Amino acid sequence: MFFSKKLKLIKNVSHCFFSRKNGFSNGIYKSLNCGLGSKDEKELVLKNLQQVSSFFKIKPNDLKIMSQTHSPKVLLLDEKNKSLNRFQSDALVTGLDNIGIGVLTADCVPILFYDKINNSIGCAHAGWKGAKSGVIENTVDQLKKLNKKNEIIAVVGPCIGKKSYEVGNEFVNLFIKEKRENLNFFSKKNDKKFYFDLRGYVNNILRKCDISEIENIDMDTLEDSENFFSFRRSTIKGDMDYGRCISVIVINSLN
Repeated sequence: MFFSKKLKLIKNVSHCFFSRKNGFSNGIYKSLNCGLGSKDEKELVLKNLQQVSSFFKIKPNDLKIMSQTHSPKVLLLDEKNKSLNRFQSDALVTGLDNIGIGVLTADCVPILFYDKINNSIGCAHAGWKGAKSGVIENTVDQLKKLNKKNEIIAVVGPCIGKKSYEVGNEFVNLFIKEKRENLNFFSKKNDKKFYFDLRGYVNNILRKCDISEIENIDMDTLEDSENFFSFRRSTIKGDMDYGRCISVIVINSLN
């Protein structure tokens, strides 16, 4: 379990960037695999999600996750749709108490948001596709729609590190065709390969969104197999599938 120093100071907010430890799954999914889209036994994944709910002292049905597709789509969770358990989006925003919103990752960036003025929260799944297509900006815009005044904290969780994210020339060209300045997030390995700084790219977008406070939990999910699942590590090893870690934020009722 990993925590934000900034969010820990806020009395009515609970959060956690969970590791892969202390769950019920086995084998390549050992052990806190929260990915219902994985090939793990569904019963074990649901037990893992129930354990996450218990950590926050909320009902299992009050932990809301997403069917993530690397899209820029963000949804507002409110009284009208709070009965749903799984949302078709890559980001969620809510002002409801005692509802956990979670993002699943295995190298992509989990981002947790808190608006100190409006007491609202958000979470976003930012892989390179989602980040490039606007999921971060859309999440911030949705938070700002709740009120004209905002003071937003963004916490960028564990993700693949820049020395682990090896890409080719075609990938680099996708980014520099959009903005020449994106070249700053690549470092050359050799004539054919580059390293991509996904964390740096995400932080740059957050700064451009005028986020007042940005915090990073700077851990490399590919390198740290003890604590994290990794899509890229599983691919390199030839595993048939991979688990997903979960990152969750909750507004606690003060009543």
